[in-house]
Amino acid sequence: MEEGTKNGLKAKMRRGEKILGTFFELGGAATVECLGLAGFHFFIIDTEHGPFDVESALDFVRAAELRKIAPLVRVKDATRSSILKMLDIGAQGLIIPCIRTVDEVQRLVEYGKYYPLGRRGFATTRVASFGFEPGLKNIEDWFDRTNAETLIIPQCETAECLENIEEIAAIEGVDGIFVGPYDLSVALGKPTQFDNPAYIAALSRILKACKDAGKFSFIYSGDEAETKRHFADGFDAVAFGMDAMFLVNACRALIGRIKP
Repeated sequence: MEEGTKNGLKAKMRRGEKILGTFFELGGAATVECLGLAGFHFFIIDTEHGPFDVESALDFVRAAELRKIAPLVRVKDATRSSILKMLDIGAQGLIIPCIRTVDEVQRLVEYGKYYPLGRRGFATTRVASFGFEPGLKNIEDWFDRTNAETLIIPQCETAECLENIEEIAAIEGVDGIFVGPYDLSVALGKPTQFDNPAYIAALSRILKACKDAGKFSFIYSGDEAETKRHFADGFDAVAFGMDAMFLVNACRALIGRIKP
């Protein structure tokens, strides 16, 4: 246990460490182990655009625990079952896509946080060691500790979410905001124009909303220089690229060095 929490990723961000992760698209527990061995702080099991669901995600979470890399899940939607099941298998945090309204985010907190903060359903699932977790002897302490450890992270990628970002970031039970740059730029009418003043202003607004509310800020990046720039601008965590991209680039570079 680290600084009173089992969520080492959250503890690192609280200390001001810059956190680097990536998206997980290839599948396979061995891939997760390799990401952990490489030194990434977290990876995101993508069930929105990726092919995964709860049963496959469970194996990836187990592999993550073995190699000390934090397993986050981008859920496929904001329904109660999508939130509840991924937390019950041991995801340390959830990124929820396509958020538009304050009411949606309040429901996320209701689904993802236990009493008294929310109404998360209780069951002695894997995350509670199937009922053999010693902490269950005091259920309210268990609720409080789990609420503190679990990251609920709405994704800001719509015009409506941006418009409501200050109120959304301030909601108790929201732990951070994840910026989806591509869809956000499209929502602003500036597809992939990441140097456009409107897009840059949107990032600044999101960052300020997070800092004012004392919440963590996450963003995706597909470029090394851009990743460094996001850290310099004040983002707490960057999800850089994806495992498939690393594999292709590494193989191409290798072939280029060897091929006569």
